[in-house]
Amino acid sequence: MEINCSSCNSNASVNDLFCGNCGTSLKKDITPQPDKSIYLVLSCYFSYLTLSLSYIIIVQDNHSLFTELVYDLAFIVLTLFFCFFEPKTIIKLYNTTLINWKNLLFALSFPILSAVLVFVGVNWLNNVLLEETYNVFEDYAGYDSPLLWATLFLVVVPAVFEELAFRGFLFHQLQKFTTVRTTILATSFLFALIHLSITSFLWIFPFGILLGYLRYRYNTLWLGMIIHVIHNMLVVYLDYEVYHLAYVSPG
Repeated sequence: MEINCSSCNSNASVNDLFCGNCGTSLKKDITPQPDKSIYLVLSCYFSYLTLSLSYIIIVQDNHSLFTELVYDLAFIVLTLFFCFFEPKTIIKLYNTTLINWKNLLFALSFPILSAVLVFVGVNWLNNVLLEETYNVFEDYAGYDSPLLWATLFLVVVPAVFEELAFRGFLFHQLQKFTTVRTTILATSFLFALIHLSITSFLWIFPFGILLGYLRYRYNTLWLGMIIHVIHNMLVVYLDYEVYHLAYVSPG
């Protein structure tokens, strides 16, 4: 990093104590510079927030296969764009060296419990707080091959690219200027907040803490992705069964 001497305006290194041109002390010219990681974290987060708000305003009220495809493609492109800043670091997060049968068994079994608890708990909260129920499968019921599209948009894309965005890029950038604990809490909070749902926040935040811990402890995205995909898949399929029983079977 370079600075300019306040006396002669010559270029100097931030590590220099004196200007090489005029000999003036550079101590007063050296001011703390925000790490570029801070800017990347803020830019990334506000980009996702803007995209989520756009989904609420545009896509949710005009839900169609086209708008859903556009939104998901935008999310994927945005994630890959930010990961492009440090591709080698991101690629290393797909290692399997610290994965053993114990943590893999946990990754395969925990989302079964979490999916059932979330499915029951969120429906109960919606009934109590909003006096209504919400079925995620309803938005896809009118499509050809609705279960296929619901699986793609609600299971595959979130599990792969939300993990890449929050436990990959954002986690790595935050670690550069804060503690591991703060990094896990911050990425979990942002991960939950980006969903723009009070009821979802109640379970997504602790869910994100678990995924963040696993990412830190085992330095891989695979465990989080496995948990994420199984959890989302079970919730979608449970909603599918409820929808099928309520609207299809009686007819």
